[in-house]
Amino acid sequence: MALGAGAARPLPHLPAGGCLPLRLLLLLLLLCGQLGGGQKKKENLLAEKVEQLMEWSSRRSVIRMNGDKFRRFVKAPPRNYSVIVMFTALQPQRQCSVCRQANEEYQVLANSWRYSSAFSNKLFFTIVDYDEGADVFQQLNMNSAPTFMHFPPKGKPKRADTFDLQRIGFAAEQLAKWIADRTDVHIRVFRPPNYSGTIALALLVSLVGGLLYLRRNNLEFIYNKTGWAMAALCVVFAMTSGQMWNHIRGPPYAHKNPQNGQVSYIHGSSQAQFVAESHIILLLSIQKFTKCA
Repeated sequence: MALGAGAARPLPHLPAGGCLPLRLLLLLLLLCGQLGGGQKKKENLLAEKVEQLMEWSSRRSVIRMNGDKFRRFVKAPPRNYSVIVMFTALQPQRQCSVCRQANEEYQVLANSWRYSSAFSNKLFFTIVDYDEGADVFQQLNMNSAPTFMHFPPKGKPKRADTFDLQRIGFAAEQLAKWIADRTDVHIRVFRPPNYSGTIALALLVSLVGGLLYLRRNNLEFIYNKTGWAMAALCVVFAMTSGQMWNHIRGPPYAHKNPQNGQVSYIHGSSQAQFVAESHIILLLSIQKFTKCA
């Protein structure tokens, strides 16, 4: 007999996958847990790296690094700090006098940052010597030293993250200006007191004073036009050869390639020069003047 319109109907049969939403929920919870654990692991790794770098900085303003340390603390993520790296060759057998001069300025800059009130864990100064990290030089296709590079907290270094040492020189003040442009960290350079200038001035005054005292009865040499002319020519030759530019920019005396040991005394760019160039121009000017005279 047919059921009437108001009769109850049986419920449809539930499929075997009726618990699928529950499984999806459990899977999502598991994925969230793994992501949270991975994030926590990354934060712990970053904290360990920063703590280690701070410990090294407390001992020495410039952290020495080999290939393994460079890859772990400078190249590998995670990082929330900037790293300034000086690639150099300081071993005596390399005979890189420019490297030693640049290293002195670099130490002055790093010490100024380390002992300033603005010191933080956002910037670290490191150094990679060729004899301790030749693999790093090869990895970066680097064949000259010294070279300064900035490694930002995120991403790869850009062209501006390599310091233009040949054009600007390696004075600590110039390095500090470049770092401020790349990291927004401003470092006020503090140099240790240097009394050599004062001593030299005192010796010069004493020498001139003693000479005038000995010749006090005959001071006609002061009015010697030839002497004053020679002194004026020396000043002119010094200025035209670029000594003032050297004093302002602080370029290296010459450049030695650490790979083949070849020394360059003439800079390849028209916007820069080595100190040796000034001496060469000075000697050529004096030679030309003596021939004309």
